[in-house]
Amino acid sequence: MTGIHRTGQLWADEPGARWRRYVIADVFTAVPLEGNQLAVFPDGRGLGADVMQRTARELNLSETVFFLPAEDSADVRLRIFTPAGELSFAGHPVLGSAFVLGEVLGASAVTLETGTGLIPVELKRDRGRIAFGRMVQPIPVPEPYEDAAALLAALGVRESGLPVEAYRNGPRHVYVELASEAEVAGLWPDQRALAQLPIYANTFAGGGLAWKTRIFAPYHGVPEDPATGSAAGPLAVHLARHGRIGFGDEIEIRQGQEIGRPSRLYAQAEGSADKVERVLVGGSAVIVARGEYRLS
Repeated sequence: MTGIHRTGQLWADEPGARWRRYVIADVFTAVPLEGNQLAVFPDGRGLGADVMQRTARELNLSETVFFLPAEDSADVRLRIFTPAGELSFAGHPVLGSAFVLGEVLGASAVTLETGTGLIPVELKRDRGRIAFGRMVQPIPVPEPYEDAAALLAALGVRESGLPVEAYRNGPRHVYVELASEAEVAGLWPDQRALAQLPIYANTFAGGGLAWKTRIFAPYHGVPEDPATGSAAGPLAVHLARHGRIGFGDEIEIRQGQEIGRPSRLYAQAEGSADKVERVLVGGSAVIVARGEYRLS
């Protein structure tokens, strides 16, 4: 049992309480009402998975997070839900949760327990407030994608500049490189066809250290995601493996502009094509709302 639980700083609600406190954070932005929204319930004790899933569907954000006492050497354990199902790991819920938890603890670093293991997050402060967080993500392994033709057809594009490959990082991410940022911005995919593919469809274009992405996941209840932290790390790996960037380069990823939620993500893959040693993803977040939800 962690020190957080002993001090009572985090567990403000009694287990089984009908009203549960929550906060809304905008993640991968420092500007309220931009980035990717995240609901965080600091006390998920006593709630079943069915209630958590129904709550995520009710809120209808990309993800909703519930804090639980850690079972490993972490500060808290996270359960992460999209409107359609539970994820073992997701980037913007981890970063947003780290901001919420870091404010409660006054900490410069936190460790979060996820379904894919422990995720350490370093937090940088500006005038006492957390301004930036950087997580060490699981190292994703590339694999061929078996439905590339169906994916390209659903996206309405002819080809990908790089091999269409998949990386599992919580969700299964599949990457399609387009010829220009304008082509990415102009996509009008077939959401019905995409909903038949149990993936996050990542489209991207750019060069050097600046890249633009749009990510579609209707199978998971997310027609288009404003900012996808779990996709940022594998994108850095994908670009480095295929020589678009160097290992150790930190890229800036712009996402969400087309749906009115501009976001900035930063990602870096360290090591080599033979052995990726570390994957880092960072960004900002800001708490924009607090309230209570009636849950039993």
